Amino acid sequence: MKAKNERTNWPVTILLIAGCITVFFPLYMAIMIAFKKPSEMTNDIAGALSLPSSWSFENFAEAMRVTDFCHSLGNSLLITIITVVLAILLHSVLAYAIGRSMANSKGYKFIYYYIVSGMFVPFAILMMPLVKQTAQMGLDNRAGVIILYLVFYMPINLLLYTGYLKNIPMALEEAAYVDGATTWYMFWHIIFPMMKPMHATVAVLTALAVWNDVMTPLVIMGGTEMNTLPLAQLNFQTQFGTNYNLAFASYLLALLPILIFYVICQKQIINGVATGAVK
Repeated sequence: MKAKNERTNWPVTILLIAGCITVFFPLYMAIMIAFKKPSEMTNDIAGALSLPSSWSFENFAEAMRVTDFCHSLGNSLLITIITVVLAILLHSVLAYAIGRSMANSKGYKFIYYYIVSGMFVPFAILMMPLVKQTAQMGLDNRAGVIILYLVFYMPINLLLYTGYLKNIPMALEEAAYVDGATTWYMFWHIIFPMMKPMHATVAVLTALAVWNDVMTPLVIMGGTEMNTLPLAQLNFQTQFGTNYNLAFASYLLALLPILIFYVICQKQIINGVATGAVK
């Protein structure tokens, strides 16, 4: 039973219900369309939301064939995994060097704000210069895309890591120094393991951004056979229309790997965000 002073916060409840509907409605529509035959597609909303006459995986099989799913999936996994691993290793080191030094150095504080300000630079401004520069340097391939991702997501990852470092007491490092530990040893054996929740947060946020990105692989690797899943899915869109049945089936296939990854790391993400938000 509810306590006498306990009341339902209806405005918040209504907002939560509206948010759930906003999230699940497109997902429901994608699932329904993915299992339907092209002949079942109609222009009215009722036809799009209705259940398919028969549940068939033909659209998924055809989508895998059209997108060369195994090859595209392999490219996406390779780029995403390498980017996430390097982001965790490099950005955590950078955040530690800057975060522990900027309190006593205006130079490090300037570097911190300079890097973080990169979050406000639109990709459209950098797109054409990057295309020309990567082509001249021979980086119009997967390696070039990975390097660009490491640069693009450095600002937000630096912001997250430095915020989390404020919750790790300096006494641990001072004790390690007294015991004769070097800065390098102390970071990798004490600080780095303690940032595990934030590693999970950075991993998922970076993986989501890399996995779903279209523009960077399109402008850097466009015209090559090294398609990622988002690039391969452009095959369903033509000048005269879109094959929604195959497109939505392909979207659901691409959603599964990153969804599984998120579910596995969910607890660590929540801990990392909650702890990093408290100074």
